[in-house]
Amino acid sequence: MSRQMARPGGRSARVQASVHAAVRELESEVGRDALTVPMVAQRAGVTPSTIYRRWGDLQELMSDVAVEHLRPDTAPKDIGDLTSDLTAWAEQFLDEMASPAGRAYIRDALLGDPDGSNAGRCSAYAAEQIDVILTRAAERGEDAPDTETVIDHVVAPLMYRILFRPDGLDASYAHWLVATAVTPLIGRTDGS
Repeated sequence: MSRQMARPGGRSARVQASVHAAVRELESEVGRDALTVPMVAQRAGVTPSTIYRRWGDLQELMSDVAVEHLRPDTAPKDIGDLTSDLTAWAEQFLDEMASPAGRAYIRDALLGDPDGSNAGRCSAYAAEQIDVILTRAAERGEDAPDTETVIDHVVAPLMYRILFRPDGLDASYAHWLVATAVTPLIGRTDGS
């Protein structure tokens, strides 16, 4: 089980914030390969034992920082219709995850994730964003697929291609994936 709490409060939140900030600062200053727990602890103003107790090791700490970085800061854009909203979100998701930094965060998130909880958190972030888009579409009276359909038809293939077959990966591919998720619904009149 992961040592990290999903959303700590009080002193725990302050420790997490300072340690995460120290990791990000040191990573940009000295590079990820030079990072050590004592270095991070000194920069964060905590003892190394605090980091070991809370995160276990540097890899789990890096994983936690990566998962936090992958959490969206804002709600998806509301452009006005399901296809446009989902396409804009898929393009942004692709841009962020396929970038060198995005790939590094994905790798870190999964490397320090022995029980799969970080992967689950990352999946939940994407599902929450998709839920917002689908809820808006439903409120406008549009037919919309369910969240799992969008995960299966848009997110899963994007992640596979980002991680294993990145050549030729571009916005047109994201557009095509969105179309495969929503086209069966467009113009449907049978009520199913």
